[in-house]
Amino acid sequence: MRRIYVLCTALVLAGCNLPSAPEKNQAGALPLYQEQYRPQVHFTPEQRWMNDPNGMFYYQGEYHLFYQYNPDASVWGPMHWGHAISKDLLHWEHQPIALYPDQLGTIFSGSAVVDHKNTSGLGTKENPPIVAIYTYHDPVGEKQGRTDFQTQGLAYSLDKGRSWIKHPSNPVLANPGIKDFRDPKVVWHEQSKKWIMVLAQADHIGFYSSKNLIDWSFESNFGKDWGSHIGVWECPDLILLPIEGSDQHKYVLIVSVGSGGPNGGSATQYFVGDFDGKSFQLDEDWQQALKPEAPVFPQGQIFADFESGLQGWTAVGNAFANAPTAGAHPEQAPVQGFEGQYLLNSFADKDKATGTLTSSPFTISSSYINFMLAGGKFDEKLGMNLLVDGKVVRTATGQNSENFQLHSWDVTELKGQQAVLQVIDEISENWGHIYLDQIVFSDKPASSKVEPALWLDYGTDNYAGVTFSAIPGELKQSIFMGWMSNWQYAQTVPTEVWRSAMTLPRQLNLVHSDGLLRLKSTLIPELQKLELNKKQFGPLSGRHTIALPKPEHQSGSSRIDLKLEQQQGVSELILHNQAGDQVKIEFDFVKKELRLDRRQSGKVGFDKHFGNVQTAPMMGDFSKNTLTLVLDESSLELFWQDGQVVMTALLFPQQPYDSLQLDLAEHASIGQLTLTRLKSIWTN
Repeated sequence: MRRIYVLCTALVLAGCNLPSAPEKNQAGALPLYQEQYRPQVHFTPEQRWMNDPNGMFYYQGEYHLFYQYNPDASVWGPMHWGHAISKDLLHWEHQPIALYPDQLGTIFSGSAVVDHKNTSGLGTKENPPIVAIYTYHDPVGEKQGRTDFQTQGLAYSLDKGRSWIKHPSNPVLANPGIKDFRDPKVVWHEQSKKWIMVLAQADHIGFYSSKNLIDWSFESNFGKDWGSHIGVWECPDLILLPIEGSDQHKYVLIVSVGSGGPNGGSATQYFVGDFDGKSFQLDEDWQQALKPEAPVFPQGQIFADFESGLQGWTAVGNAFANAPTAGAHPEQAPVQGFEGQYLLNSFADKDKATGTLTSSPFTISSSYINFMLAGGKFDEKLGMNLLVDGKVVRTATGQNSENFQLHSWDVTELKGQQAVLQVIDEISENWGHIYLDQIVFSDKPASSKVEPALWLDYGTDNYAGVTFSAIPGELKQSIFMGWMSNWQYAQTVPTEVWRSAMTLPRQLNLVHSDGLLRLKSTLIPELQKLELNKKQFGPLSGRHTIALPKPEHQSGSSRIDLKLEQQQGVSELILHNQAGDQVKIEFDFVKKELRLDRRQSGKVGFDKHFGNVQTAPMMGDFSKNTLTLVLDESSLELFWQDGQVVMTALLFPQQPYDSLQLDLAEHASIGQLTLTRLKSIWTN
């Protein structure tokens, strides 16, 4: 067992508010936890790559956090389970790797429970086993083009989670032929006296039950008709939560989606309803709120439907050797949403094949090019391009989904010009294929099926989050942590020694708001342990600039709390530094919208998706507009209306932000603003 203690002194440069850089060690590198952008109030691994939180449980005064971990590099790779333990959810002790890959595969996401009654027979009632259920990912089977390469395994611990024994009967749940079959969350259902496994199955959730955590039976599916399906479904959770202001409870089903989030990329949606031990029933008012709208695909001139082969197209490479295909290839998962019998499919040689397919030249004569597309998501390397004079003027890629989405290119300004369509596949790995169907020239745009969703966090950087397992009924059962990143750019953010952090732990409950029961996320009270000093300002109106706390002891982290008295207009809150970086938060009472603008927040050029403006609906009672911000070295967490709306965003300023500018709308005011400096969790 190791615990990291970082001792440091903040030196102030003459004439400047910024501290000097930490001293490097003899090898010329900064000590661990003193590197640029290293979070000081969020959990991070000592080194290398981390993503999804896994197996979180509370037992005998200890919180256990496991996580997807690559010990060999700072990018995603063969997954292990990293491990850390905390007594307060803030200060963590790093543990040895808990689960290693074996002959059944690498170790993907999963969960862990305390088997208090020893239903598994793997321990005793006096020393109940900790049982982990996780996904085996077989990379050999994946490369062979099989669809059953993900199965569910079991491991157990008899020493409070310090060491683990894999069950000899693994896998305990075989794959029925679903390509994405993973991320089991196991919970105890008291009414039915059964363990329930909630499993992500491509574009929906499967529920399984067991009396002993070893033998599992299928119960039901949920979700094919509800929520967002642009990306693959992942990392589900099922929790029974209290309704604020009452003695009632409701079940909440949390589901992460790999793409299609409210501000781009990966995000987490949720559903509210009832669960009887067999099936999840969505509340009626939620059914109305999530009622989908049908897709629209206007008629027009059919350029290609692939029903009669590839006449007029020129292939290079072997990606289209089997094209067109009648649906999916036999080694692929089923594909949904195409028309007719045949479609274009670049799957060949077990997804290793690459190549291009180029159409005959044509003159653009319609305002829109509409088409159906599915498959992998690789910008500029997989998808379809429109070329004019040899240059790409329009492009589209998939969403890592076997479900077709409708696409529409507005080419009004290109009318009269000669063009070609080119389908490209430069990817030789999982999701290295593209599906294409029904290329139609039309004077009206196509629009995909509208699938309303409610999001746990509207920011771009909270994904795959789940709650801690605990004794049913304990408050600790509803403590949530997520992976603070986004698959659009997670592997290219400007950190090297380590990559990724977890969000701050948040308490979840339900609240009536805007006609629905909605999730509310609040910071855990333990965060008060990190408070060093507070400064209060107010009342405030008009424009003000407030200095942020100077970084001390390697922490420039701070918390801002305020109550905004405003009913109309637009107010701004802007974080600045001396390098000219800024992140702007706008409160728009005209559009009823929050906006977080990080286009000039610092380093944004490492990925084209990063420098963006994020939006969220302004829900809640506008008579009490509360805002909490937690600013760390490379992140911002925003809680509006006591956590009814949350936005989490990564930031990489060239220097720490050192001032806060307020620009309040006419008749708007802040009664009191509290600025709190937070100490590092890595400093003794």
